[in-house]
Amino acid sequence: MFTEKRILFLYVDTPLHAGSGRGLGAVDLPLQRERVTGYPMVQSTGLKGRLRDAYRTHHKLQDDDEAVTRLFGKAGESGESYAGSIAPGDARLLLFPVRSLAGVFAWTTSIHALSNFRRSAELGGHALGDFPDLHGLEVGKDDAWVCKPGVDGKPTTDLKAGSSVVLEEFSFTPQPNDLVNKIGAWLAKYALPENYSYWLDALPRKLCILHEDAFRDFCKYATEVQTHIRLDPNTKTVSGGALWTEESLPMDTLLYAPVMASGARYKEDDKPGTEVAAEMLGQITGLDLRHLQLGGDETTGQGWVSARWWAGMKEDKKEGAS
Repeated sequence: MFTEKRILFLYVDTPLHAGSGRGLGAVDLPLQRERVTGYPMVQSTGLKGRLRDAYRTHHKLQDDDEAVTRLFGKAGESGESYAGSIAPGDARLLLFPVRSLAGVFAWTTSIHALSNFRRSAELGGHALGDFPDLHGLEVGKDDAWVCKPGVDGKPTTDLKAGSSVVLEEFSFTPQPNDLVNKIGAWLAKYALPENYSYWLDALPRKLCILHEDAFRDFCKYATEVQTHIRLDPNTKTVSGGALWTEESLPMDTLLYAPVMASGARYKEDDKPGTEVAAEMLGQITGLDLRHLQLGGDETTGQGWVSARWWAGMKEDKKEGAS
Protein backbone atom coordinates (compact mmCIF):
# COMPACT_ATOMS: atom_id res chain seq x y z
CA MET A 1 0.00 0.00 0.00
CA PHE A 2 1.29 3.45 -0.91
CA THR A 3 1.26 5.62 2.19
CA GLU A 4 3.47 8.54 1.10
CA LYS A 5 2.61 10.68 -1.91
CA ARG A 6 3.93 13.83 -3.57
CA ILE A 7 3.28 15.78 -6.76
CA LEU A 8 6.28 16.45 -9.02
CA PHE A 9 5.89 19.48 -11.29
CA LEU A 10 8.03 19.48 -14.45
CA TYR A 11 8.65 22.76 -16.30
CA VAL A 12 10.06 22.19 -19.79
CA ASP A 13 13.19 24.28 -20.46
CA THR A 14 14.16 22.81 -23.84
CA PRO A 15 11.94 20.92 -26.33
CA LEU A 16 11.04 17.53 -24.89
CA HIS A 17 10.59 14.43 -27.05
CA ALA A 18 9.05 11.50 -25.18
CA GLY A 19 8.45 9.35 -28.23
CA SER A 20 5.93 6.61 -28.93
CA GLY A 21 7.95 4.99 -31.73
CA ARG A 22 7.52 5.18 -35.48
CA GLY A 23 4.28 6.93 -36.43
CA LEU A 24 1.95 6.39 -39.37
CA GLY A 25 0.89 10.03 -39.78
CA ALA A 26 2.59 13.18 -41.02
CA VAL A 27 5.20 13.07 -38.23
CA ASP A 28 7.66 10.18 -38.30
CA LEU A 29 8.38 10.19 -34.55
CA PRO A 30 5.30 11.44 -32.65
CA LEU A 31 4.93 12.16 -28.94
CA GLN A 32 3.41 9.85 -26.38
CA ARG A 33 -0.24 10.83 -25.93
CA GLU A 34 -3.21 9.92 -23.78
CA ARG A 35 -5.41 7.53 -25.74
CA VAL A 36 -8.73 9.28 -25.04
CA THR A 37 -7.90 13.00 -24.88
CA GLY A 38 -4.91 13.12 -27.23
CA TYR A 39 -2.99 15.26 -24.73
CA PRO A 40 0.82 14.83 -24.80
CA MET A 41 2.28 13.00 -21.81
CA VAL A 42 5.45 11.37 -20.50
CA GLN A 43 4.83 7.76 -19.52
CA SER A 44 5.77 6.73 -16.01
CA THR A 45 8.43 4.26 -17.14
CA GLY A 46 10.56 7.05 -18.59
CA LEU A 47 10.17 9.21 -15.49
CA LYS A 48 10.98 6.32 -13.15
CA GLY A 49 14.10 5.48 -15.14
CA ARG A 50 15.32 9.06 -14.94
CA LEU A 51 14.67 9.25 -11.18
CA ARG A 52 16.58 5.99 -10.79
CA ASP A 53 19.49 7.38 -12.78
CA ALA A 54 19.49 10.63 -10.78
CA TYR A 55 19.53 8.71 -7.48
CA ARG A 56 22.26 6.33 -8.65
CA THR A 57 24.42 9.17 -9.99
CA HIS A 58 23.99 11.36 -6.90
CA HIS A 59 25.11 8.58 -4.56
CA LYS A 60 27.69 7.13 -6.99
CA LEU A 61 26.09 3.69 -6.96
CA GLN A 62 25.86 0.83 -9.43
CA ASP A 63 22.49 -0.07 -10.90
CA ASP A 64 22.33 -3.37 -9.02
CA ASP A 65 23.36 -1.99 -5.61
CA GLU A 66 20.88 -2.80 -2.86
CA ALA A 67 20.16 0.87 -2.11
CA VAL A 68 19.04 1.33 -5.73
CA THR A 69 17.03 -1.87 -6.08
CA ARG A 70 15.35 -1.29 -2.70
CA LEU A 71 13.89 1.94 -4.05
CA PHE A 72 13.28 1.06 -7.68
CA GLY A 73 13.02 -2.72 -7.80
CA LYS A 74 15.02 -5.54 -9.29
CA ALA A 75 14.48 -7.63 -12.40
CA GLY A 76 16.12 -11.02 -12.08
CA GLU A 77 15.60 -14.73 -12.19
CA SER A 78 12.40 -16.29 -10.90
CA GLY A 79 12.19 -15.76 -7.15
CA GLU A 80 14.85 -13.04 -7.16
CA SER A 81 12.94 -10.11 -8.61
CA TYR A 82 10.84 -7.72 -6.55
CA ALA A 83 9.05 -4.42 -7.01
CA GLY A 84 10.55 -1.18 -5.77
CA SER A 85 9.11 1.20 -3.21
CA ILE A 86 8.93 4.24 -5.50
CA ALA A 87 6.03 4.40 -7.97
CA PRO A 88 5.83 7.48 -10.22
CA GLY A 89 2.71 8.05 -12.29
CA ASP A 90 2.49 9.42 -15.82
CA ALA A 91 3.49 13.07 -16.26
CA ARG A 92 0.36 14.77 -17.57
CA LEU A 93 -0.25 18.13 -19.18
CA LEU A 94 -1.33 21.16 -17.15
CA LEU A 95 -0.21 24.23 -19.14
CA PHE A 96 0.57 24.27 -22.87
CA PRO A 97 2.26 27.32 -24.50
CA VAL A 98 0.72 28.64 -27.73
CA ARG A 99 1.87 31.52 -29.95
CA SER A 100 -0.09 34.71 -29.32
CA LEU A 101 -0.44 37.82 -31.47
CA ALA A 102 -0.09 39.87 -28.28
CA GLY A 103 2.26 38.96 -25.46
CA VAL A 104 4.37 36.54 -27.57
CA PHE A 105 2.76 33.39 -26.15
CA ALA A 106 -0.06 32.25 -23.88
CA TRP A 107 -0.10 29.47 -21.33
CA THR A 108 -3.29 27.66 -22.30
CA THR A 109 -5.27 25.13 -20.30
CA SER A 110 -8.87 23.99 -19.93
CA ILE A 111 -11.33 23.19 -17.16
CA HIS A 112 -10.86 19.51 -18.06
CA ALA A 113 -7.06 19.64 -17.72
CA LEU A 114 -7.31 21.59 -14.46
CA SER A 115 -9.89 19.14 -13.11
CA ASN A 116 -7.60 16.23 -13.98
CA PHE A 117 -4.88 17.85 -11.91
CA ARG A 118 -7.24 18.46 -9.01
CA ARG A 119 -8.38 14.83 -9.13
CA SER A 120 -4.80 13.51 -9.16
CA ALA A 121 -3.86 15.70 -6.21
CA GLU A 122 -6.92 14.74 -4.17
CA LEU A 123 -6.47 11.03 -4.90
CA GLY A 124 -3.00 11.41 -3.46
CA GLY A 125 -4.45 12.92 -0.31
CA HIS A 126 -3.18 16.44 -1.03
CA ALA A 127 -5.15 19.39 0.31
CA LEU A 128 -5.26 22.04 -2.43
CA GLY A 129 -5.97 24.96 -0.14
CA ASP A 130 -7.05 28.01 -2.12
CA PHE A 131 -6.98 26.26 -5.51
CA PRO A 132 -10.43 27.19 -6.95
CA ASP A 133 -13.38 24.82 -7.14
CA LEU A 134 -14.07 24.02 -10.81
CA HIS A 135 -17.40 22.25 -10.45
CA GLY A 136 -20.02 23.35 -12.98
CA LEU A 137 -17.75 25.73 -14.90
CA GLU A 138 -17.73 25.79 -18.70
CA VAL A 139 -15.88 28.02 -21.14
CA GLY A 140 -17.65 29.06 -24.35
CA LYS A 141 -16.29 27.60 -27.59
CA ASP A 142 -15.21 31.01 -28.89
CA ASP A 143 -14.15 32.45 -25.52
CA ALA A 144 -10.81 32.74 -23.78
CA TRP A 145 -10.87 33.35 -20.04
CA VAL A 146 -8.11 35.78 -19.10
CA CYS A 147 -7.09 37.44 -15.86
CA LYS A 148 -9.29 40.11 -14.36
CA PRO A 149 -7.68 43.46 -13.43
CA GLY A 150 -7.49 43.96 -9.68
CA VAL A 151 -8.38 47.04 -7.68
CA ASP A 152 -5.01 48.59 -8.53
CA GLY A 153 -5.36 47.63 -12.20
CA LYS A 154 -2.92 44.70 -11.96
CA PRO A 155 -2.47 42.12 -13.31
CA THR A 156 -3.73 43.04 -16.77
CA THR A 157 -3.64 40.31 -19.39
CA ASP A 158 -0.84 40.43 -21.95
CA LEU A 159 -2.94 38.56 -24.50
CA LYS A 160 -5.48 41.07 -25.80
CA ALA A 161 -4.84 42.22 -29.38
CA GLY A 162 -7.47 44.92 -29.77
CA SER A 163 -10.74 43.31 -28.77
CA SER A 164 -9.59 39.70 -29.32
CA VAL A 165 -7.17 37.07 -28.13
CA VAL A 166 -5.43 35.61 -31.19
CA LEU A 167 -3.69 32.26 -30.68
CA GLU A 168 -1.94 30.86 -33.74
CA GLU A 169 -4.45 31.87 -36.47
CA PHE A 170 -7.54 31.53 -34.28
CA SER A 171 -9.42 34.41 -32.68
CA PHE A 172 -11.17 34.21 -29.31
CA THR A 173 -13.28 36.65 -27.33
CA PRO A 174 -11.51 37.58 -24.08
CA GLN A 175 -13.59 37.07 -20.94
CA PRO A 176 -11.93 38.45 -17.80
CA ASN A 177 -12.45 36.02 -14.94
CA ASP A 178 -11.11 36.07 -11.39
CA LEU A 179 -10.61 32.30 -11.62
CA VAL A 180 -7.63 32.91 -13.91
CA ASN A 181 -6.03 35.22 -11.34
CA LYS A 182 -6.45 32.61 -8.59
CA ILE A 183 -5.14 29.69 -10.63
CA GLY A 184 -2.24 31.73 -11.99
CA ALA A 185 -1.24 32.84 -8.49
CA TRP A 186 -1.51 29.28 -7.14
CA LEU A 187 0.62 27.76 -9.91
CA ALA A 188 3.20 30.53 -9.64
CA LYS A 189 3.50 29.88 -5.90
CA TYR A 190 3.62 26.08 -5.91
CA ALA A 191 4.33 24.72 -9.41
CA LEU A 192 6.83 26.87 -11.33
CA PRO A 193 10.54 26.83 -10.40
CA GLU A 194 11.10 29.26 -7.54
CA ASN A 195 14.05 31.03 -9.16
CA TYR A 196 12.14 31.87 -12.38
CA SER A 197 11.08 35.29 -11.14
CA TYR A 198 10.09 36.70 -14.56
CA TRP A 199 7.85 33.72 -15.33
CA LEU A 200 6.33 33.74 -11.86
CA ASP A 201 5.22 37.33 -12.37
CA ALA A 202 4.08 36.72 -15.96
CA LEU A 203 2.02 33.58 -15.36
CA PRO A 204 -1.28 35.22 -14.30
CA ARG A 205 -1.05 37.73 -17.18
CA LYS A 206 -0.30 35.07 -19.80
CA LEU A 207 -2.68 32.39 -18.53
CA CYS A 208 -5.66 31.59 -20.74
CA ILE A 209 -8.42 29.03 -20.09
CA LEU A 210 -10.02 27.68 -23.28
CA HIS A 211 -12.86 25.38 -24.21
CA GLU A 212 -11.84 21.70 -24.11
CA ASP A 213 -12.04 21.33 -27.90
CA ALA A 214 -9.80 24.33 -28.57
CA PHE A 215 -7.26 23.23 -25.97
CA ARG A 216 -7.19 19.68 -27.36
CA ASP A 217 -6.63 20.97 -30.90
CA PHE A 218 -3.71 23.16 -29.85
CA CYS A 219 -2.20 20.19 -27.99
CA LYS A 220 -2.50 18.06 -31.13
CA TYR A 221 -1.46 20.53 -33.82
CA ALA A 222 0.67 23.25 -32.16
CA THR A 223 3.52 21.11 -30.87
CA GLU A 224 7.08 21.66 -32.08
CA VAL A 225 8.07 19.55 -35.10
CA GLN A 226 11.75 19.37 -36.01
CA THR A 227 13.18 18.00 -39.24
CA HIS A 228 16.34 15.90 -38.92
CA ILE A 229 18.81 14.68 -41.51
CA ARG A 230 21.96 12.57 -41.50
CA LEU A 231 24.85 13.67 -43.70
CA ASP A 232 27.25 11.37 -45.49
CA PRO A 233 30.64 12.20 -43.88
CA ASN A 234 32.44 12.08 -47.24
CA THR A 235 30.08 13.92 -49.58
CA LYS A 236 28.35 16.12 -46.95
CA THR A 237 25.03 15.36 -48.61
CA VAL A 238 21.98 13.73 -47.09
CA SER A 239 22.28 9.96 -46.74
CA GLY A 240 19.61 7.97 -48.52
CA GLY A 241 16.48 7.59 -46.39
CA ALA A 242 17.97 9.70 -43.59
CA LEU A 243 15.34 12.45 -43.45
CA TRP A 244 12.74 12.35 -40.69
CA THR A 245 10.53 14.58 -38.55
CA GLU A 246 10.26 14.48 -34.78
CA GLU A 247 7.56 15.94 -32.54
CA SER A 248 8.41 17.60 -29.22
CA LEU A 249 6.69 19.42 -26.40
CA PRO A 250 7.64 23.12 -26.67
CA MET A 251 9.63 24.83 -23.97
CA ASP A 252 7.53 26.44 -21.19
CA THR A 253 5.13 23.48 -21.04
CA LEU A 254 4.11 22.53 -17.49
CA LEU A 255 3.56 18.87 -16.55
CA TYR A 256 2.76 17.16 -13.27
CA ALA A 257 3.22 13.60 -12.02
CA PRO A 258 2.16 11.88 -8.79
CA VAL A 259 5.02 10.04 -7.07
CA MET A 260 4.12 7.49 -4.38
CA ALA A 261 6.07 5.29 -2.00
CA SER A 262 5.44 2.17 0.05
CA GLY A 263 7.53 0.24 2.53
CA ALA A 264 10.41 -1.93 1.32
CA ARG A 265 9.21 -4.98 -0.62
CA TYR A 266 12.34 -7.07 -0.86
CA LYS A 267 12.46 -8.25 2.77
CA GLU A 268 10.89 -7.71 6.13
CA ASP A 269 11.73 -4.41 7.79
CA ASP A 270 11.70 -3.70 11.52
CA LYS A 271 10.22 -0.24 11.02
CA PRO A 272 6.48 0.37 10.53
CA GLY A 273 5.44 0.49 6.87
CA THR A 274 4.48 4.17 6.95
CA GLU A 275 7.82 5.12 8.47
CA VAL A 276 9.71 3.15 5.84
CA ALA A 277 7.65 4.70 3.03
CA ALA A 278 8.39 8.20 4.30
CA GLU A 279 12.07 7.33 4.43
CA MET A 280 11.97 5.94 0.89
CA LEU A 281 10.25 8.97 -0.58
CA GLY A 282 12.53 11.28 1.38
CA GLN A 283 15.52 9.81 -0.40
CA ILE A 284 14.00 10.93 -3.72
CA THR A 285 12.60 14.31 -2.70
CA GLY A 286 15.96 15.09 -1.11
CA LEU A 287 17.71 14.94 -4.49
CA ASP A 288 18.55 18.13 -6.34
CA LEU A 289 16.20 17.76 -9.32
CA ARG A 290 16.10 21.40 -10.34
CA HIS A 291 17.54 20.37 -13.70
CA LEU A 292 16.59 16.96 -15.06
CA GLN A 293 16.78 15.46 -18.55
CA LEU A 294 13.81 13.46 -19.88
CA GLY A 295 13.08 11.82 -23.22
CA GLY A 296 15.29 11.51 -26.27
CA ASP A 297 17.99 13.61 -27.95
CA GLU A 298 19.95 14.09 -24.74
CA THR A 299 23.19 14.72 -26.67
CA THR A 300 21.64 17.64 -28.58
CA GLY A 301 20.41 19.50 -25.51
CA GLN A 302 16.79 18.40 -25.69
CA GLY A 303 14.51 17.36 -22.86
CA TRP A 304 15.79 19.52 -20.01
CA VAL A 305 13.17 20.25 -17.37
CA SER A 306 13.11 22.03 -14.03
CA ALA A 307 11.48 19.92 -11.33
CA ARG A 308 9.72 21.02 -8.17
CA TRP A 309 8.19 18.87 -5.44
CA TRP A 310 4.88 19.73 -3.82
CA ALA A 311 3.71 17.93 -0.70
CA GLY A 312 0.28 19.47 -0.16
CA MET A 313 -0.88 22.47 1.81
CA LYS A 314 -0.27 20.90 5.22
CA GLU A 315 3.43 20.49 4.49
CA ASP A 316 4.16 23.17 1.91
CA LYS A 317 6.43 25.12 4.24
CA LYS A 318 8.60 22.07 4.69
CA GLU A 319 8.63 20.40 1.27
CA GLY A 320 6.87 22.68 -1.15
CA ALA A 321 10.17 23.96 -2.55
CA SER A 322 12.43 22.29 -5.00
